[in-house]
Amino acid sequence: MARSNAVNSALTAELIGQAAAGDKEAWGRLLAEHRDRLRRMVSLRLDHRLQGRLDASDVIQDAFIDASRCLAEYIQNPALPFFLWLRFLTGIRLAKLHRYHLGTQMRDAGREISLYRGLMPETSSAALAAQLLGRDNRPSEFAMRAELKLQLQEAINAMDPLDREIIALRHFEQLTNSEAAQLLEITEAAASKRYIRALERLRDILVRLPGNIGDLLP
Repeated sequence: MARSNAVNSALTAELIGQAAAGDKEAWGRLLAEHRDRLRRMVSLRLDHRLQGRLDASDVIQDAFIDASRCLAEYIQNPALPFFLWLRFLTGIRLAKLHRYHLGTQMRDAGREISLYRGLMPETSSAALAAQLLGRDNRPSEFAMRAELKLQLQEAINAMDPLDREIIALRHFEQLTNSEAAQLLEITEAAASKRYIRALERLRDILVRLPGNIGDLLP
């Protein structure tokens, strides 16, 4: 298990070793620790056309089954921290479900923003706008929020792709700076500076929109 210590904490490496030896409780602890973070990722990237047909819990459960099958392989070559490996497997599972349910319709006008290089499903400016605005089901607010969402989508589309990506990773998925840097293949210092700059640019966009939504970011 010494190789896992290079990318995982001592406790995580210990639990991985116990899980590999058949300890179901250790495996359950490992998965439970990351379930909420994976749920945020799936919720952000699940195609809006499938939100009434697929549940994030089912996607994650399938990914955990994949992880159980591939654990021995991971131990032999732990190139990523355990959480990022789980996230990668969850993204592959989600991409397969997109292909199965949507086929050639996977890409449409609402899926402008790619937030991952490779197999991870894309998200959309609509999803980012919805995350920023939150939920408000009052009929009196529906028309105004719909218009505001469209304006916010247009503003997000105008941002630099890497700025959009790092905001999604840090602000919405709540990845650490180190995790985001690994995914973007940049240094931690560069990732930190990029995130701060991206937040400032997005905040500038929000304060110019109607509805007093400039305080939606930290």
